[in-house]
Amino acid sequence: LGLPLVLHEEGKRNIQQRISEMALEAGKPADLDSPDNLHRLKMAEFPQGASLIPNPYNKVAGFSVGTHHFVPGFPVMAWPMIAWVLDQCYSQLFNREPRSEQSVLVFEAAESALTPLMESLEAQYPQVKVFSLPSVGDAATRRHIELGVKGEPGQVAAAFTRMCAELDRLQAEYAMAAA
Repeated sequence: LGLPLVLHEEGKRNIQQRISEMALEAGKPADLDSPDNLHRLKMAEFPQGASLIPNPYNKVAGFSVGTHHFVPGFPVMAWPMIAWVLDQCYSQLFNREPRSEQSVLVFEAAESALTPLMESLEAQYPQVKVFSLPSVGDAATRRHIELGVKGEPGQVAAAFTRMCAELDRLQAEYAMAAA
């Protein structure tokens, strides 16, 4: 990028806050001037003019310079930081049209028995996609298929109403899926 590295003051404060929190958890006073802790501040040396990408995981920020974005750490740490960048800098590139989704859990049904319903819903509602996610179940929920519709909100509402009416007509046992 051709820019000098400088200590970012807010990044420095975030690291010092994290050092203080870790010391408190260990029952010790924080020594912000210890050689190790002073070395940690290198993690806040960014190209001049960089802006911070907040790190909810451990407060060691990433940074942006123009359209270049840099995040530290493992995926568990990087994931929320990249999500923040996408939301803050690139939201105009995704979710440009309103979308909704509704689904139910259909118990003990064969997916093949639901295929004609799925096909007819997509034929009748062209701005809707139907999905089915079979599950063998677990200790809390028995075998089921999550059956749902997603797409343009008005068509989703109508398709979902029709889907539930058809499940009733087929005498299929179903329950609303968790949101």
